[in-house]
Amino acid sequence: MTELILALDVTDPLTALEIAEACAPYLDRIKLGYPLILAAGLGIARDLATFGLPLIADFKVADIPNTNRLIAEQVFTHGFDAIICQGFVGRDAIEACVDGARAYGGECYVVTEMSHPGATRFFSPGIAERLAELAVECRADGIIAPGTRPERIKALRPIVRSRRILSPGIGAQGGDLARVAPLVDGVIVGRTIYEARDPASVAADFAASLAALSGR
Repeated sequence: MTELILALDVTDPLTALEIAEACAPYLDRIKLGYPLILAAGLGIARDLATFGLPLIADFKVADIPNTNRLIAEQVFTHGFDAIICQGFVGRDAIEACVDGARAYGGECYVVTEMSHPGATRFFSPGIAERLAELAVECRADGIIAPGTRPERIKALRPIVRSRRILSPGIGAQGGDLARVAPLVDGVIVGRTIYEARDPASVAADFAASLAALSGR
């Protein structure tokens, strides 16, 4: 079944822990990005790990290979299970993240195309396909593809084949769960859950919808 991944982009550590604890029964993973990590530090990962869910470091790492390696080491020694890097930095920079993940038994995902409207200017058809091919060549575990543009996911799936596709943009950005879920291995939902009056209830609704879609 397609995973439900919470993008926990709040900036208050206590709020983050409260939301994660309430939603944990309905989630498969939690994705942490710069907003929370810059506010709370990498150590928040150890606190969130108590809820028993794999943690994804969404730093969209995009630097030279040595810097990428150092970032990956910090990510995995602090208890993360996966890291996300950009593909446009090239093979050696991607491989530094992949190798760093492998050294700790973790995963690496490569961004091939982003979900916001402005991304289409540079993450255009043709470029995204080349980045997906590069992700495969570098032995990445999967790619990040836009849940706001299901047709792009369909174009990238034959390239990555059985590698995992995780898709952001479901909910607040307008991505349609029913259209996207059958195409990917994980849907990433952020504001629609964590800004809700009752985040656990919304997470439960997403989980139930995914279960129903998988039973089609």
